[in-house]
Amino acid sequence: MCLALAETDDLLTAADDPLPASLTLPEPVPEAAELLRDALVDEPRPVPRGSRGAGETGYVRQGFRPELDVLRESALKGREWIAGLEARERDRVGVPSLRMRFHPVHGYALEITKANLGRIPEDYERKQTLANAERFTTPELREMESKVLGAQDKAAALERQIFEEVRTGMLEFAAAIREAARAVGQLDALQSLAEVARRDGWVRPEVHDDARLEIRGGRHPVVERLLRARGGDDFVPNDADLDPEGARILLLTGPNMSGKSTYLRQVAVIVLLAQIGSFVPAEAARIGVVDRIFTRVGASDRLAEGESTFMVEMRETAEILSQASQKSLIILDEIGRGTSTFDGLSIAWAVAEYLHDTPGLGARTLFATHYHELADLSRTREGVHNGHSEAREYQDDVIFLRRLVPGQASRSYGIQVAKLAGLPEAVIDRAREILHQLESEEGVAPGSKVPAAGAASVGPDPQLALFTPARSPDEDATLAELRALDPDRMTPLDALALLSRLSRSLGGRGDAS
Repeated sequence: MCLALAETDDLLTAADDPLPASLTLPEPVPEAAELLRDALVDEPRPVPRGSRGAGETGYVRQGFRPELDVLRESALKGREWIAGLEARERDRVGVPSLRMRFHPVHGYALEITKANLGRIPEDYERKQTLANAERFTTPELREMESKVLGAQDKAAALERQIFEEVRTGMLEFAAAIREAARAVGQLDALQSLAEVARRDGWVRPEVHDDARLEIRGGRHPVVERLLRARGGDDFVPNDADLDPEGARILLLTGPNMSGKSTYLRQVAVIVLLAQIGSFVPAEAARIGVVDRIFTRVGASDRLAEGESTFMVEMRETAEILSQASQKSLIILDEIGRGTSTFDGLSIAWAVAEYLHDTPGLGARTLFATHYHELADLSRTREGVHNGHSEAREYQDDVIFLRRLVPGQASRSYGIQVAKLAGLPEAVIDRAREILHQLESEEGVAPGSKVPAAGAASVGPDPQLALFTPARSPDEDATLAELRALDPDRMTPLDALALLSRLSRSLGGRGDAS
């Protein structure tokens, strides 16, 4: 350990570039290394705890303590004498199957099968009876056994004592060891990042104190490696450009499976890598320092606490809106998907407006959504720009190009993705029928827009149009008249008269009495 730390120190201090001030070189602890090297063998066996470890020996190095060496030598010679006794007794008794056995409780014994019990000498003393054999001892075996086991017990007790002394002695160097371990850990992390950067062609980012975020040819380091390992398609790099003084919110639309979520994560990973001092997976990067990276991605719940998936999503969104600053990076993936279409769209729209309009906020934000109507925000909010992941249709299938380009996507290709996932053909066909009917309904054609804040309506609910009959002209006229009413300027008598007239126009009794 001491030698490795010294070599590391020599390599780092000999480097051409000056070391960063934040990098601490590990200080060798030669006294601790010498104590461990002298006291313990190079590869000690694991020492069991409790009573099972009471007789463990062999982890203190030979020559470290002379009295331990004497005990070991005594035990070793005794075991060698006992091993030789087996051959001598086999010849003396004339029983080739005689064996020397050891039992943790009963100790050493000579084992003879019951078929040969008639040949045992008079000096044999019965020690243990088994099903098919008897075990015996002799006066000289008993004496040597006492010496061997006594020496072994003493050696084990002395090794435990020595080990405790070494462990206590190491406490004197605890602070220095912890500091060296921290420095080695830092070096190991930096070396690992450097090795990955060299292997995968990462570049040194420019880190600035402003809030501009510009990435050219950015890649997701994990997804890229996985694709390469599986022999699949090459990873498609993409750019990112966010600036609080310009395009600070990028609204991403596009098909499922087209790479939007990967893009969000890769930008966050690149920003994080740059701020910890690492090279980044990109062709070039200029990263403005961020104070925090906020993310609202994925789906999770806290059912045991009574919180649904949508409630968790809203809580996380609320925390982001209350804590983010102009220096933050915000990653939002599918805000509002856990509720009805219009509720979710309204929430997503309001969140985007809040991020853009709130004074002093203006955080750099990547906002992925399937609500294509949100793209209209770019018409009224100069800090909102649109981008989408390209895809192409071919013979009723969809091909993902995974390339981010400016502008709004026209559709999400959800049915094509469902087909790729293996949904039954009958379900896919029926989904296409419903989609065609929805797109043909008045007010819900592809590209229909949500009105700006303050407008009266967002149009008819397409789900109701599927399953309810169309209204008659009289009903439409009645609804229009009701919408135009000002109840605060009507007397009770006027209201009753109006209700009677409207009822008659719709075919009712019209009785206001």
